[in-house]
Amino acid sequence: MPSQMLTIEVDRLDAGAVRVRLAGELDFDTAPELVEAVARLRRDGCQEVELDFGGVVLCDSSGLSALVVIHRSGTGAVRLRNTNPQIRHLL
Repeated sequence: MPSQMLTIEVDRLDAGAVRVRLAGELDFDTAPELVEAVARLRRDGCQEVELDFGGVVLCDSSGLSALVVIHRSGTGAVRLRNTNPQIRHLL
């Protein structure tokens, strides 16, 4: 069964900070999209990243790996918001 599309919406909070709202499935097929989106934001000067998981229905080990890559590739804080029980258990 194919993955549900991952939707990524970006809200700039202030200088150097951004909120990334996610919806759909964060898995093997979609995790690279998130990594690339955050990398682009960091190249544009956003160091603090808030990832809002309010719309995420599934996160697998590839999604977890993407979070590790995002954390290790930046110098600013990475915060997770609105994680559901499945995601908290995975973390």
